[in-house]
Amino acid sequence: MSVRVALVQLSSEQSEPPPERQERALELTRTATSDAELVVLPELWLAGAFDVAGSGALAAALDGELVDSFRKVARTTATWVHLGSVAERNGEHTHNTSVVVGPDGGVRATYRKRHLFGFDGGEPEVMTAGDSFEVLDTPLGRTGLATCYDLRFPEHYRALVDEGATAFLMASGWPASRIEHWRVLLRARAIEDQAWMVACNGVGTQCGVRLGGRSAVIDPLGEVVAEAGDDETVLTATIEPERAEEWRREFPALGDRR
Repeated sequence: MSVRVALVQLSSEQSEPPPERQERALELTRTATSDAELVVLPELWLAGAFDVAGSGALAAALDGELVDSFRKVARTTATWVHLGSVAERNGEHTHNTSVVVGPDGGVRATYRKRHLFGFDGGEPEVMTAGDSFEVLDTPLGRTGLATCYDLRFPEHYRALVDEGATAFLMASGWPASRIEHWRVLLRARAIEDQAWMVACNGVGTQCGVRLGGRSAVIDPLGEVVAEAGDDETVLTATIEPERAEEWRREFPALGDRR
């Protein structure tokens, strides 16, 4: 059975107040639900992925107003919503946390980003890395979660496959300067894991860094089903979830792992 997905390639500019951007994101999400069963947003879109200090200042517990507003949208439209990632305040720690909400408005999964980007600065100065993987059942089947910089670590996706994943959902804030890496690695992760890749990237400029867009849906053979440009848009695509298992049976390469 086919599944419609919508990727909200949201623009985050420092000139736009976060409350206004939140309202825009909610409205784009509501609009996207008219043509999709699953909607995905980018990474840290409220402040912008490269405004790490801004994200830290906006950090809040997951039971706060931001997550609740998207839970309401999911519930009233009976749609799955991946909020992208938010800055989660958890006691003394701040995490870059992805949140997936089911069509009943309940939080079905959270994933704290394991690979924080910035080397000696950036995210590690503000965020605390997560230490676990997350796989859940969605309309796409068994679905593993990842965030942006995780894309450069193939072992992350193999761990998700080991937990049964046949599809990946990823929120990202990938820069335009390395967008060809993004495009190649999305296909590589889909090909080597024989899984669907649904990846939503942001656009806009924060702290002098321009995000590259190119949100995409890749099939388990590495074919690009849909790809956005580098402006704000809502990208929609149709996924055939069973194709992952079919391809794994036709070409059982995962069984030869050593």
